[in-house]
Amino acid sequence: VTAWAWASFLAVVLVVLTILRRGRGSQPQGNRLPPGPKPWPVIGNLNLIGALPHRSIHELSKQYGPLMQLRFGSFPVVVGSSAEMARFFLKTHDTVFADRPRTAAGKHTTYNYSDVLWAPYNAHFRRARRLFATELFSAARLESYKHIRHEEVSALLRDLAAAAHGASGRAVPLRGHLFAATNGIISRVVLGKKYAEKEAGGSAAMALEDLSGLIEEFFLLNGVINVGDFIPWFDWLDLQGYVRRMKKYSKKMDRFLEHVLEEHEERRRVKGEQFVARDMVDVLLQLADNPNRLDRDTVKDSGMHAGTYRRGFRYLQCNHGVGDVGGSQEP
Repeated sequence: VTAWAWASFLAVVLVVLTILRRGRGSQPQGNRLPPGPKPWPVIGNLNLIGALPHRSIHELSKQYGPLMQLRFGSFPVVVGSSAEMARFFLKTHDTVFADRPRTAAGKHTTYNYSDVLWAPYNAHFRRARRLFATELFSAARLESYKHIRHEEVSALLRDLAAAAHGASGRAVPLRGHLFAATNGIISRVVLGKKYAEKEAGGSAAMALEDLSGLIEEFFLLNGVINVGDFIPWFDWLDLQGYVRRMKKYSKKMDRFLEHVLEEHEERRRVKGEQFVARDMVDVLLQLADNPNRLDRDTVKDSGMHAGTYRRGFRYLQCNHGVGDVGGSQEP
């Protein structure tokens, strides 16, 4: 009975605080706000957001237009859902909207907002973005990895030919082959080798399934709506269990990335003056020699985001009909 009484009291307090907050934050009548659904007390419009937030928001945009206002808990949110609105926010007024909210995902999965994905728009963000553009993704740097792309694509074609030869006229599923090829390219370009492969006389740093699972977990946790981010009073409860999963993910990924950095640092020590950067982690470690340019957490976080490209390709596979040879597609 005591527990229920405290729960009821807390609910009443939250409702009152929300009403008072909305009253203080009310807009003057002269300011026109975008259209949107009427928010509920405390939760705002979170009740309208399903397991796939992008689809829920798309459905709402059909009703309220390409520019609409929602309320996620205590925070007003303006959503642009057209090419024109995207250009307005991301190009015309990009510096105005360049900052990012401080969410649990940014804190626990990107080394306390050290990554360019969640870093606030400040000197660190601008410095990291400039280094990435000039050092990691310059035309000359990407061209230097051309042989890796050729080798992995050739290996993909050989594997597909062998699979087709043994398929006896049946469709050959492409998904596994394409995942292996993209993982191979990304691993070699960013990390220097395929860390998921077993080495001679040893074991893999991480099984392919485990590494792929961690990358999937990263994108899931960075895409969910964590109630505690929008209703701070509920943050400590971790009602959905996402924060617990973020912390677990962070520990696993950090162990793997520390292994990667230790191997690269050992190679630098052995080579000495003969050392030449051969992958993106090598380049990042060279930049981290000057702590004013890049720190170790940012190096690890940048290595982790190699999975971005893999995720984009998987999206094409799952949503745009990239399936199997012969017309069959996996669900």
